[in-house]
Amino acid sequence: MSKMKSLLSSSDPMVAMMNMCPVLTTPIDWKETPEAHCFFADLPGLSKEDVKVEVDNGRVLKISGEWKAEEEAEMKWHRVERSRGSFCRKFRLPENIKADQVKASMENGVLIVTVPKQEVKKPFSKVIQIEEK
Repeated sequence: MSKMKSLLSSSDPMVAMMNMCPVLTTPIDWKETPEAHCFFADLPGLSKEDVKVEVDNGRVLKISGEWKAEEEAEMKWHRVERSRGSFCRKFRLPENIKADQVKASMENGVLIVTVPKQEVKKPFSKVIQIEEK
């Protein structure tokens, strides 16, 4: 086992739990505005090339990527608490989205995914006149 892997499977239970749980290692906020659903993912140290954003089956937003571990022969790690390895988060989107218009951007280590909403037709009532034949 490499030195980095042994540090990731830390004897510190909190660090070990965080490294095994994508929810803890990849915090994502989801807010809804009148126009869209917006997702904000903290991804420090990652570039847009390290991250993949997809919409599966028209209703599932999938955000995935990987933090690569640095390893050099002359390196000695004393503690590793930041996440390493791959992550994947999925969110079931509501029916009123425009899946073909999803946009993503990245600024200062924060991924922003915007999922536009479409207007939902509200049920209406109408009295129908009966004609005589």
